[in-house]
Amino acid sequence: MAGGIRSGRSYSGSGGGGGGAFRNILSYRIFVSAMFTLLFFATLSVLFTSNNDSVLPNSGTGQPVNAYVHRTFLALKSDPLKTRLDMIYKQANDHIALVNAYAAYARKLKLDNSKQLRVFEDLARNFSDLVTRSTYRTSLFETDGPIEEDIFRQFEKEVKDKVKFTRLLIGEAKESFDNQLKIQKLKDTIFAVNEQLTKAKRHGAFSSLIAAKSIPKSLHCLAMRLVEERIAHPEKYRDEGYKPEYEDPNLYHYAIFSDNVIAASVVVNSAIKNADEPHKHVFHVVTDKMNLAAMQVWFRIRPVEGGAHVEVKAVEDYKFLNASYAPVLRQLESANLQKFYFENRAENATKDANNMKFRNPKYLSMLNHLRFYLPEMYPKLHQILFLDDDVVVQKDLTGLWKIDMDGKVNGAVETCFGSFHRYAQYMNFSHPLIKERFSPKACAWAYGMNFFDLDAWRREKSTEQYHYWQTLNEDRTLWKLGTLPPGLITFYSTTKPLDKSWHVLGLGYNPSISMDEIQNAAVIHYNGNMKPWLDIAMNQFRPLWTKYVDYNMEFVQMCNFGL
Repeated sequence: MAGGIRSGRSYSGSGGGGGGAFRNILSYRIFVSAMFTLLFFATLSVLFTSNNDSVLPNSGTGQPVNAYVHRTFLALKSDPLKTRLDMIYKQANDHIALVNAYAAYARKLKLDNSKQLRVFEDLARNFSDLVTRSTYRTSLFETDGPIEEDIFRQFEKEVKDKVKFTRLLIGEAKESFDNQLKIQKLKDTIFAVNEQLTKAKRHGAFSSLIAAKSIPKSLHCLAMRLVEERIAHPEKYRDEGYKPEYEDPNLYHYAIFSDNVIAASVVVNSAIKNADEPHKHVFHVVTDKMNLAAMQVWFRIRPVEGGAHVEVKAVEDYKFLNASYAPVLRQLESANLQKFYFENRAENATKDANNMKFRNPKYLSMLNHLRFYLPEMYPKLHQILFLDDDVVVQKDLTGLWKIDMDGKVNGAVETCFGSFHRYAQYMNFSHPLIKERFSPKACAWAYGMNFFDLDAWRREKSTEQYHYWQTLNEDRTLWKLGTLPPGLITFYSTTKPLDKSWHVLGLGYNPSISMDEIQNAAVIHYNGNMKPWLDIAMNQFRPLWTKYVDYNMEFVQMCNFGL
């Protein structure tokens, strides 16, 4: 019993001690909470009663902000519009700072961005005027009561409109102020323009090729009228037969290979009008069978002046020209070459404008390769002058027959200057045969006016050389199509350079040729796509050709040529 009492006292004593400790801890916590509460209310008291003179950002009014802070605090538990007002106000001030920053940068750039500077300064001023406007200041920022929703909505709309305008303005201004953005945009522009330029060049080259190689309506009309005349009056246009002048080596002989009646007539007319002794000049005009009748009728109706002689023949009249003798004829008849020109497949498409001209079907015409058979065509002649049908003769050419050829076969004007028009541009020097036999730096020369010593030609066996290389190039690995590369090869070491005044080129593609150079030239050449009988011809050079066109010829007038 006593023990039980002691135990009870002991438990009771220990319980009393525990209760005292709990009360001590609770009292301490209450004390700390009370102190923090007092400190919090003291802080609020200071905030609400302070006479601090700080101003609204960028307002410029000097109005105290304690009322605004007070409203902001109360808005947390009273008016939700005040919370939104605070956010809009902050957004407005942020954009004011941003606009001022861009205005400062524009000010540094001075005159280059003076217009942008005025826009930024006006925008910053409008923002400041908006947030400090008396209507908004009294109704939104200085009132202790609830905010009027209509005024708030109006303020919100004006701020958002100005913010939207500011972002658009800054987005445009970045292109002027951000150098990296400028550089990237410039790179993108250059790339896009370059792509457009490449496409335009390719399309332009193709269009130019079509325009250059198509037959104008007036020329087609002229040829048809001449053929019609031949059919209507066959007795007037019988073949006159052989004339001894055609083979007289003491006369001045010219070779003109053309399927263009008006062009061939201009070459003959210009040569005769500028010749000192026209009766000593003989013109050998060779065309294809389709244009033979038209060519014969023209030169019968309009005989050349001064007693000059004109022989008109067709390629088919030269019986030695067949596939067994001429490799080019054999190649022109091959299926592979026909496929290269006419089969419309992706692998045959030309990838660049520079190569497009080599797919010109004119290279299928034997008229283009006839120049390599002059000794066989005119076996009794010693010398002959070859003229393209797109040239105009401006002076007497008999001086060419007086030039000492030094045993060379071909007399021609060289066209190289600097690194241009060298052999490397016309032949494939990655091919071992070309690389071994020729120099890539050798100077090229021009076809169009070439004086050939036919005796030297026969001695050097130039035709055999031409056949040898033409046969090797059947797969077109030595050079691309055309007659200049095989000519450069055939007469590689047998060409005598002539004075440049004998032959001026480029009137069909180069508008910068000086008129002094043209006037001093014996022969001017409209090589290129802008032929003088086409609408695309250069106007400054066309009169030099049209002055020799026989506009009095009735069929020329009927076909409205030149109009």
